[in-house]
Amino acid sequence: MSSGLVEAIAVIDQRLLPGELVVRRLETVEAVVDAIATLAVRGANVIGSAGGLGLALGIRQGLDANTTAEQLIAARPTAVNLAVAVNLVLAAHDAGEDPLERALALLAEDTEQTRLIGEFGRAELAGVTTVLTHCNTGRLATTGWGTALGVVYAKQAAGEEIHVIATETRPLRQGARLTAWELHASGVDVALIPDSAAASALAQGRVGAVIVGADRIAANGDTANKIGTRALAVAAHHEGVPFYVAATLNAVDLGTVSGDAIEIEERGAGEMLEGIPVPIPVWNPAFDVTPAHLIAGIITEAGVLKPPFDASLKGAIA
Repeated sequence: MSSGLVEAIAVIDQRLLPGELVVRRLETVEAVVDAIATLAVRGANVIGSAGGLGLALGIRQGLDANTTAEQLIAARPTAVNLAVAVNLVLAAHDAGEDPLERALALLAEDTEQTRLIGEFGRAELAGVTTVLTHCNTGRLATTGWGTALGVVYAKQAAGEEIHVIATETRPLRQGARLTAWELHASGVDVALIPDSAAASALAQGRVGAVIVGADRIAANGDTANKIGTRALAVAAHHEGVPFYVAATLNAVDLGTVSGDAIEIEERGAGEMLEGIPVPIPVWNPAFDVTPAHLIAGIITEAGVLKPPFDASLKGAIA
């Protein structure tokens, strides 16, 4: 069995953007795990791609495939895309196939899946000219247009009017550093707001729809995404603004019955205590769970899924 000629994985260190563009060369599985865990590589779809390639790299270096797969999956437990990609590459290896070819195929599939999400989302949001988004879900987070931002890029490509309100987004201000920068560089009209201003923007009628990504979607439609997403969904529901999730189907975890069973990663206290001389207790979750009843639709490569999500998700996966 061949494991390809993968010697290293080249990734953009997203922690340094937009001030500095640094391409890191990941030559070991440990380096891949560290890049994923520290958010140098981030975005649910991209960490899946990195995980799949990381397993192919480890296999080529003679490491035990099952142990390496477990090590990679543990790097980011909330995002199910990572486990899905790693397990698909592992299955290819176990079947005597080339794990590198399977990992590269996942990249190509992601590109096409995000294109379809963009087109389905564009049709669903026909007439919507201003969307509010949280975190980063575009070209930096996928191998294609993106999930939530894929809808924005599809509208732009079709010549439709589109304006984006982007939140700063903890942790690491991913909305300010990545989303606002990426959209501006792509010629999309974008405005940046503090996370805490989103409810006011909704209340003032500035937003036609909210659209976010997902790190894991439970069987009932409960969705884990970056911390602050739940608050957006609650505010949007209160103001009568439709709230959408955009994600590839590999973010769906039918084995997780509801959001209560989703493991939520927590960040270190140092991110919040910088400049604060007194050591105090800190709770710094990286994600939260949005209940399914607050979600108007889940935009996937199979179409826009509507409630009841337990039925529509199963149908789409089937």
